[in-house]
Amino acid sequence: MSIDDSTAEDATDATDVWVPPPWEPPLDGTEVEHLLGALGRQRATVRWKADGLDEAGLRHRLPSSQLSLGGLLLHLAMGEDYYLVTKLRGERLVEPWRSLGHDGTDEWEFTTESLSAAEVYDAYDQAVRRNDARIEEALAEGGLDLVAHVDDGNGNHPRLRRLLFDMIEEYARHTGHADLLREAVDGRVGEDPPDDWQPPAGR
Repeated sequence: MSIDDSTAEDATDATDVWVPPPWEPPLDGTEVEHLLGALGRQRATVRWKADGLDEAGLRHRLPSSQLSLGGLLLHLAMGEDYYLVTKLRGERLVEPWRSLGHDGTDEWEFTTESLSAAEVYDAYDQAVRRNDARIEEALAEGGLDLVAHVDDGNGNHPRLRRLLFDMIEEYARHTGHADLLREAVDGRVGEDPPDDWQPPAGR
């Protein structure tokens, strides 16, 4: 091998270094970094599974279920607010949901068809942005040991750590639903978004 060949090979090797996408959790981080990394990956996966559809695509349901991709996005957006507004702070969950037409029932987000595709995407993306800010504020206030307002009926309160784990669990459960629903809409499959895809909430 000539010197020129060795240099070319080294250059090729350098270009093959894997750069993780923004939603990839850390390999060796702090507890906070791992929790937020896992939440970010779930958010990105669900958002990619639902991305780029019109109203018909977001409302598509399988014959045996009331779930739709649009309904899942609204459900997860409301869930984020519920964990970080009601459970963490003890405040009523009102806006932006009242303005979006929430009728006070538990199944509204799964059955409503009054929102356009743009409104559904915006409701989800805005929820991610404001709850990122709420998580940052809570961590600055008391870290993962910040005591939440909600209790178990016996006066025992979870910490922020437990709420974040619960949020990840909620996403993980519905990511599998999103897999099946998106494949039924247009055949999109896959575990992770393409490396060049950007989560809209971070654009």
